[in-house]
Amino acid sequence: MTYITKPRLHHPTLQTNKVGYTRRDYEGRVSTLCAGCGHDSISAAIIQACWELNIEPHRVAKLSGIGCSSKTPDYFLGASHGFNTVHGRMPSVLTGANLANRDLLYLGVSGDGDSASIGLGQFANAMRRGVKMAYIVENNGVYGLTKGQFSATADRGSKSKKGVTNTDSPIDLVGLALQLGATYVARAFSGDKEQLVPLIKGAIGHGGAAFIDVISPCVAFNNHNGSTKSYDYVRQHNESVSRIDFMPQRSEITAEYASGDVIEVEQHDGTFLRLRKVDTSYDPSKRYEALSYMNDHHERGEIVTGLLYLDPLALDLHASLNTSHLPLNSMQEKELCPGSKVLSKINESLR
Repeated sequence: MTYITKPRLHHPTLQTNKVGYTRRDYEGRVSTLCAGCGHDSISAAIIQACWELNIEPHRVAKLSGIGCSSKTPDYFLGASHGFNTVHGRMPSVLTGANLANRDLLYLGVSGDGDSASIGLGQFANAMRRGVKMAYIVENNGVYGLTKGQFSATADRGSKSKKGVTNTDSPIDLVGLALQLGATYVARAFSGDKEQLVPLIKGAIGHGGAAFIDVISPCVAFNNHNGSTKSYDYVRQHNESVSRIDFMPQRSEITAEYASGDVIEVEQHDGTFLRLRKVDTSYDPSKRYEALSYMNDHHERGEIVTGLLYLDPLALDLHASLNTSHLPLNSMQEKELCPGSKVLSKINESLR
């Protein structure tokens, strides 16, 4: 595979932020995803959020799993720390890195296949343990790298173009995150940059486990039956079951609408996705009311977007475990290996 790098030279008139970086300094390699892919819009939103937050790129650690979504960290924050883990194992690797060095900002990028299927247990434990990170799921409802099979978030009863019907119930990652104890929970649409950038900024600055489910239409496998019954995510299905070497270029799907409004977003196959943005009067401080609100609109065939729940007094895993304030990589042998007397004291306290 050929990777295309962007030129390092920037125009001298580009605007810089408070730490002296231009927006271009937060970019990565040229994307190899299909033209118009919603995932590229998410990458652009992450770039914009980090630039506006005046984050030094080397202070960020970005981790991912396997899938189209997990390729995207190569397309943003090229000067940050990065680690591409195995399928579904991003949360545990991020947890270990976080415990070793609490001074970095942790950004976990995953997909519906990566987090809702093989990595579901990892996702659940990262949320309930309160690992301080911004966990972004780029949700397109399909396994895009393997030609669009149903993922665990695909709606029951939805059909592929070949006529195959999905008989499995969908997994709602937002509902799980709320129930498992995440202290910042949001849902967004990749084409609504005005909403997505502030949500990412809030997740990065949150003091605990922050989760954003981003509906990200797959331009190659976005066919669905248009049903709004039991509707959580975009219905994405097979467009072709044969090996194909060419994807028709399509325009990115975008949407702009006010708080409290419902909008129908037309997909590339002519069907519609109904999005409802939470009203400005919505109270995100009540966890189980957020679940009820989301389910009520779910029955109407509407996908609620916005900040659904926030606990401003969230504690992270370091506070729960009472870990050292110094990162492990900054400690000397004396701190890391205090001797047999200290070990005996620890063992005695556990009896």
